[in-house]
Amino acid sequence: MIKKVIMKGLICSNCAARIERAIGKLNYINSATFNFPNQVMLIDVMEDYDEENAVLEIRNIVNSIEDGVETYSYDRRHFMDTKKQIETYYSFFIGVAIYVIGYAFEFFNVPWADISLYFIGYVFIAYKIARKTFKGIKRREFFDENTLMFIATIAAMFLGHYYEAALVIIFYTLGEYLQHQAIHRSKQEVSSLVDLRIEYANKLVDGKIIIVDPMAIVKGDTIVIKNGEKIPVDGTIIKGNTSLNTSALTGEAKLSTVKMGDYVLSGNINVGSVIELEANKEYRESTISKLIDLIENSTNHKAEPEQFITKFAKYYTPVVTTGALLMFLIPTLFNPNNYQDYIYSAAIFLVVSCPCALVLSVPLSYFAGIGAAAKKGILFKGSSFLHMITSVDSIGIDKTGTLTHGNFEVSEYTNLETLKIAASIERFSNHPIALSIIKHYEGEYYDYRTVEEVPGFGLIVTTDEGKILAGNRKLLNKHKVKVTDKKVMIGSNVFISKNGKYIGKVVVSDTIKNSSRNVIRRLNKYYSITMLTGDNKATALSVAEDLGGIKFASSLLPEEKITAFNNIESKGYKMYVGDGINDAPLLKNADIGIAMGNGSEIAIDVADVVIMGEDLTLLEQALHIAKKTKRIVYQNIIFSLSIKLLFLVLAGFGETKMIMAIFADVGITLLAVLNSLRLIYSKGK
Repeated sequence: MIKKVIMKGLICSNCAARIERAIGKLNYINSATFNFPNQVMLIDVMEDYDEENAVLEIRNIVNSIEDGVETYSYDRRHFMDTKKQIETYYSFFIGVAIYVIGYAFEFFNVPWADISLYFIGYVFIAYKIARKTFKGIKRREFFDENTLMFIATIAAMFLGHYYEAALVIIFYTLGEYLQHQAIHRSKQEVSSLVDLRIEYANKLVDGKIIIVDPMAIVKGDTIVIKNGEKIPVDGTIIKGNTSLNTSALTGEAKLSTVKMGDYVLSGNINVGSVIELEANKEYRESTISKLIDLIENSTNHKAEPEQFITKFAKYYTPVVTTGALLMFLIPTLFNPNNYQDYIYSAAIFLVVSCPCALVLSVPLSYFAGIGAAAKKGILFKGSSFLHMITSVDSIGIDKTGTLTHGNFEVSEYTNLETLKIAASIERFSNHPIALSIIKHYEGEYYDYRTVEEVPGFGLIVTTDEGKILAGNRKLLNKHKVKVTDKKVMIGSNVFISKNGKYIGKVVVSDTIKNSSRNVIRRLNKYYSITMLTGDNKATALSVAEDLGGIKFASSLLPEEKITAFNNIESKGYKMYVGDGINDAPLLKNADIGIAMGNGSEIAIDVADVVIMGEDLTLLEQALHIAKKTKRIVYQNIIFSLSIKLLFLVLAGFGETKMIMAIFADVGITLLAVLNSLRLIYSKGK
């Protein structure tokens, strides 16, 4: 079970990692993952989790590691009277002022006064870093960026490099502030991209409209949705008709027309007449609530580069600290007269080596990528899936409702009696093919009573005269009924038999989406695509050729689809794309399961990626965003490590200054963060 704890003001990447590890050691918690932009700690808790006591214990852990963080339960966020997070830099500014006074004394040659003031000023400007360093030592965590800065600047002070020691902390503090602003801005931008929250609902009670919190809605309530308002919960229209803007869910700008009796999803915006809705679900169960949770929990599944950077930072800092110590000790043994130069070089080495650029920019890149995808109606359940999808080389794809519209129409039937029997039986099924037959037939029905539906085969009616079958060829073969009709028709064939004798068939056809033709033909150049369908070979061949000659497997039962998918050859990951309803087992079985459609519960539950629309162009965009995110992540990793390695080598040979080391730390971090934010701000194609 996943719980959320707000940690407002936590911007230190290494501190967040240490807090994750400390919380994960609590005996009632399995693991913890911090969502930087949302400032939320996602914790996987056990059954004996007591929220009130747990939050107190977690708050103590946070306070022992980092200052100025407000920690409280996510469920209490609306009731918390929290002040806006404002970093207090009083000590820092006092220290800077004392430094300026010290410089004035130095200018007027006042003996010892300037040096005394420099050391006093240092105490003030380094107070925050020193406090964090000693907190780490108290927790037996001796190596982090604060420790590196503290040791380096203390060394610079005792070597007489007062200005450089001050500049390191000044620019480090400035960089920390700018990083905070960048994260805050990214949080605002991503929140605006996926602005799905619903603030209120109009509940109809005794003929009067009462404004209520969506959480207060229960099943059966009548909700009034006015022009410009969002639908608060999933439900059925009981009065009126209108047009809905579905872009918040699907990313598509075109409007959807709905009428009385239609089932509509929460989150869509009414842009037409006033309608009344009967709530079929409570807010927590509704599509919009599940999607918000999906987006906010997306960082719970970390990508490989994120996991690597977390482990890398854990071991990297102790290694470079040891390296800095050796940089001082080894040359000092051979030439002790220049020990001050060696201390200075080691101090520079420590400043350069801070891993902030990687620890901050990599998770931010993935979150920005997830946010950019969500804006288009593409919901990744975690950065791990955003990363994995870039290594896909084989795609299995469903036909009905994914490649085709799923709007079946009867194209041919043997005779009117066959159609009448088929319609009389199919009344007992909700399958799209059954509904199309019922819609086409306009006469009276036979009064069948005992009907059994066999998933993947069809329906069986038991009468006094015997059994009537309506289904695919496999159903008739199973009951040893010989199909005498040899004519092959393109479409889904519903065969009818009565008392063991074949009497005819009804052919139902579907049409291919225009977007399917364009997208599949483009993707077929780079991926091995296989269509998996329960339709007969003739129908599957016709669709496959229309889509550019892709591979296919036909006449498959639901359980046979899994076998067919597993038989697809692949050197990387395999992805399956389906409608999220009939393909749930395959969506869960695939390396990457992508559900197309309008946010059905089964899609949200089992798929790794949910595409809130029926246009396959969104699948292509999902692949594009994933590749761009991966490219930016590796740009940041290569750029940061290359620059740091260059400056570390220069520091090792004594060929760099402290001010250059500051750029190699703070400057590179800011550039990496700005590069990550390109995923949010760039429009792309």
